[in-house]
Amino acid sequence: MNWKELLLADFALSDIQLSRLEALDGLYREWNAKINVISRKDIDALYEHHVLHSLAIARYLLTVPDLEKRFSGASVLDLGTGGGFPGIPLAILYPSARFVLCDSVGKKTIVAQAVASALQLENVRVVNARAESLPETFDFVVSRAVASLPDFFPWVKGKYTQGILYLKGGDVNEEIALMMARHKMARGSVHTWPVSAWLQDPWYEGKLIIHIEK
Repeated sequence: MNWKELLLADFALSDIQLSRLEALDGLYREWNAKINVISRKDIDALYEHHVLHSLAIARYLLTVPDLEKRFSGASVLDLGTGGGFPGIPLAILYPSARFVLCDSVGKKTIVAQAVASALQLENVRVVNARAESLPETFDFVVSRAVASLPDFFPWVKGKYTQGILYLKGGDVNEEIALMMARHKMARGSVHTWPVSAWLQDPWYEGKLIIHIEK
């Protein structure tokens, strides 16, 4: 099953959503040749390793219908977005949500902005900044493995009102325990979901969505 068949099996995608997703390949190849935001050897696996990985958050949301409903109209901060992941694929899937894609590396935000503009994603704003400098608060934070959980959480503490959805690989139990102890989080407020429950590619073994509830 290719990426398109996989998504159509789980999501009711409109023609414009599909066309935007299809356009990602050409846009990222063009921009990656100018500013390297995806490793050269990985650009051929754009959908398998980047788009679908980003949309694993959407697939997880389907397992918690109330959460999915809240996310679909939420304000969302994508911290450490790089060239636009997971924010841009999620913005395509959730046109009623409002996304701020934030990265401290200016050249990466150039790519994210160019792709969002080419796709005419009116629900995306790209900012070159550190999370601590952002004045607003968001409903949700999403991010893709920009740091260990104990390092990441202080950057967004106080920046969200509903939850964090964090894509992370490896043995995270120690990271979760340290984060929860350090920030006195309630027992049961952190959940993990294996991405391999949806994506069978061996590349996803050990990769998780970590859902931190407010």
